[in-house]
Amino acid sequence: MLNWIVVGIGDIATRRVIPAILAEPRSRLYGLVTRDPAKAAPYDVRSWTTLDEALSDSLVHAVYVATPVFLHAPQTIQALRAGKHALCEKPMAMNEAEARSMVQMAEQNGLTFGVAYYRRSYPKVQRAKQLLDAGAIGKPVLAELTCHEWRDGKGSDRSWLIDPAQAGGGPLYDIASHRIDVLNFLFGQPNRATGHLSNAVHHYAVEDNATVMIDYAGGVRGIVDVRWHSKVRRDDCRIRGTEGEMELSPLNGPELIYPGGRENLPPHANLHYPMIENFVDAVLGKAPLLASGASSFWTDWVIERARKEAVNPP
Repeated sequence: MLNWIVVGIGDIATRRVIPAILAEPRSRLYGLVTRDPAKAAPYDVRSWTTLDEALSDSLVHAVYVATPVFLHAPQTIQALRAGKHALCEKPMAMNEAEARSMVQMAEQNGLTFGVAYYRRSYPKVQRAKQLLDAGAIGKPVLAELTCHEWRDGKGSDRSWLIDPAQAGGGPLYDIASHRIDVLNFLFGQPNRATGHLSNAVHHYAVEDNATVMIDYAGGVRGIVDVRWHSKVRRDDCRIRGTEGEMELSPLNGPELIYPGGRENLPPHANLHYPMIENFVDAVLGKAPLLASGASSFWTDWVIERARKEAVNPP
């Protein structure tokens, strides 16, 4: 039985992470770390107000870091240094250097370290990778992913997302990171990345839109466009090849269309459950980790280059 603690009891922890741990038969929710003990009370488990106190408990095996981005690296490194396995929310860190330090700490201590890129576990993303490798669309050359939604930063318990000190950036960090990671999962280590960031509608402290272009060794170019100023929601994903194209839109939906085929492959009802299950498998040596720290690092690598090389239109 793997004893988990969860650090931070916000929206994603209560809706997905904690229910996934409670449902996974080899896992136990051992405790919670929160500055507000009242948030932990409904779960009837141990609670601590600091991570230091929690990590001193020898019965803690794994830590899920579900806090804002600026805490990901220090808390994950702290957990790994204490000899605990760690699974961290995305994006992995505030920058590439932090992300590299997290990977190095896990490797030095021989511990399992993963990042919450749960879309790698989607049955249709897994199937798409299989089909691409089999040449279903010939040579892939262009992949386009868009995620558009409305976020004005008002009246939300996730308003920290528009604070660069806590979130690192805007939609580039929040929703682009998932889609960049899908591209890295499908096409491997990126070679080059650049980006355009601006504030077209909302003039808060982070960008309200970002467009990232990524080149891969196999000749594929990926384009990720994310926006927080659209009242029309979009979640598109399509891959074009020399002999056809593959449609995964909406990315979070079940449908996969490719030359000569159409499949319905819905994700798990709790999107975090397959990821928790895979993490436990990895700790127990039964399967490789789908979204390891080492592979997830490349999403932070892309984000950093997109920011550094960004063109900021007036």
